[in-house]
Amino acid sequence: MKGELASIVGINGIGKSTLLRTLGNVQPKLSGSITLNMLPMEQHTIAELAAEVSVVLTEPIASKNLTVLELISLGRQPYTNWIGTLTSDDRDQISMALDMVQISELKSKKCYELSDGQLQRVMIARAIAQDTQLVLLDEPTTHLDLYHKVQILKLLKSIAHTTKKTILFTTHEIEIAIQLCDKMLILEKHQSSFGSPCELIQQKSFENLFPTDTITFDAQTGSFRVNK
Repeated sequence: MKGELASIVGINGIGKSTLLRTLGNVQPKLSGSITLNMLPMEQHTIAELAAEVSVVLTEPIASKNLTVLELISLGRQPYTNWIGTLTSDDRDQISMALDMVQISELKSKKCYELSDGQLQRVMIARAIAQDTQLVLLDEPTTHLDLYHKVQILKLLKSIAHTTKKTILFTTHEIEIAIQLCDKMLILEKHQSSFGSPCELIQQKSFENLFPTDTITFDAQTGSFRVNK
């Protein structure tokens, strides 16, 4: 999955966010095992994990009084000394993140001045500045209109393909994910499915995701239809 955009989808309450937060070591696992770089997750130090995995959650940021530049700079914490001094390499990574997410003109603005879409780009830039191979995002398009949802997901796909990072996110936007993702994980109670959108459509994995008396999946268009 290196250099790919992947999503976790499924019905409400199935555990999409729980799985993502567990993969990001934000909460303890319920069962099973998670391996990172051939080692169980629990054998990595916090510093090692911070250099390998960055996480963007749905919780509001601690202080919207920070400037965009200050917030993105927090992504360099795993690499700075104990007083948080930024090196020239740190500044290069921050500048690259600003450019990649196309928000250089916002860097002096306070976070409370930003729209939801702009703030989401800032949070993505912070994760990019952290320079990890795995980027995890919990519902990155929440509160955005359709145009900005697509913009954010196209941006994530471009970043994954350009930087060769693996970007994994949870979403309710199944139809957009089918169109944009390289891989998808469909979480279900008894048996989950993983593969490219085309493979999953061929396997009819989307067809029983919702009660068929209400919603059916059209494999030709890759979309859901409401039964009248």
